[in-house]
Amino acid sequence: MNFSKWVSLIFILNLFCPTPSFSDSPTSSSNGLTEIPKRFLQFAKRPELFDWMVGIRRKIHENPELGYEEFETSKLIRTELDKMGISYKYPVAVTGVIGFIGTGEPPFVAIRADMDALPMQEMLEWEHKSRIPGKMHACGHDAHVAMLLGAAKILQEHREEIKGTVVLVFQPAEEAGGGAMKLIDEGVLENVNAIFGLHVSSNLAVGEVHSKAGPIGAGFGFFEAVISGKGGHAAIPQHSVDPILAASNVIVSLQHLVSREADPLDPQVVTVAKFQGGGAFNVIPDSVTIGGTFRAFSKETFMQLRYRIEEVIRGQAAVQRCNATVDFFTEAKLFYPPTINHKGLHEHFLNVAGDMIGIHKVKDIKPLMGSEDFAFYQEVIPGYFFLLGMQNVTRGRLESEHSPYYQVNEDAFPYGAALHASLAARYLLEYQPEISFSERKFHDEL
Repeated sequence: MNFSKWVSLIFILNLFCPTPSFSDSPTSSSNGLTEIPKRFLQFAKRPELFDWMVGIRRKIHENPELGYEEFETSKLIRTELDKMGISYKYPVAVTGVIGFIGTGEPPFVAIRADMDALPMQEMLEWEHKSRIPGKMHACGHDAHVAMLLGAAKILQEHREEIKGTVVLVFQPAEEAGGGAMKLIDEGVLENVNAIFGLHVSSNLAVGEVHSKAGPIGAGFGFFEAVISGKGGHAAIPQHSVDPILAASNVIVSLQHLVSREADPLDPQVVTVAKFQGGGAFNVIPDSVTIGGTFRAFSKETFMQLRYRIEEVIRGQAAVQRCNATVDFFTEAKLFYPPTINHKGLHEHFLNVAGDMIGIHKVKDIKPLMGSEDFAFYQEVIPGYFFLLGMQNVTRGRLESEHSPYYQVNEDAFPYGAALHASLAARYLLEYQPEISFSERKFHDEL
């Protein structure tokens, strides 16, 4: 029988014969599943892997790049994936890299790291301080990349145990750049069943993880309003229409949206953080520009808040005989939905993290008013996001994210890498029976 006939026969047998479930594999037995996180953590703690992750992170930290400018970071990632023999797509969303480990068949599960830095000057003096003036990794994205590469190394070393495909998402432009949306638009989540992501946390103990089902981060948007009146001399205000007075009334009235209109059990924030108008002590300006942010934990509340912000600005300006235009930067997509963790994936996270570090180190988190563009993924497929502790009290207090003195405790890296790898590998093993042969699609990158 020639080769093509053998291939046809195997295809037909696979089509009509039942596919073995994960329970048929020794590594997929109940005991085998619980051992995966422990084995992966031991692997991640090997000095050669730990030192490699630290080295990767420090290289990225020295050369920070802003959103959609992460060309050198992307090059470094691709170089390391090439060394590991991991296939990938590039470029995706300008600088993004999408790697693939496994069979190329369903189920597909994604693990994600963001790559971009912030436009700020690093003030901390140390050997690997940023070499680029005015740019700094002050939110841990350099650490996120290092840990995802660490997870890739773990998974590639254990690729025979992977029953499906792990998609590695190295994402550009998380810091208000809409990187997640661009990746979605380019089809990165096609056929992907679930996605996991993490963020290092300065105020949680190293070796601990915090998260919960449901909302954990607020949705946010920006607004800017130009309030126009009629300028004139400050000594004869009756001949002017004062936009500064109108803007002041607007700001006070906006605070009432939370204090008098919002349900106290439904947290919301409206903050005016920008006020620009006038340039002289004795001149009433023609116009004033104000701007700020608004945040909420549900899309319904978010949209209601947006509607009322515009209504209040226009209405209060009119009371003072002024006109107002309001911009929510819709075209620039400067808004994020709430970060809402999938309930089923929360159970999966509890099981995996509990098996790795002990359930006493897996803790609930209080929802935060901060936002994360991982939420865009969660609007498309089930997603789960958690915080990885890195505080060591014996080494002193760590500064919070976006501080010019921000530091990363690299001792957290084995936990982040192993959790990434374990969440993905266990997901594929546990959800294998739910994917039928007819749903199988191959990724030609593998």
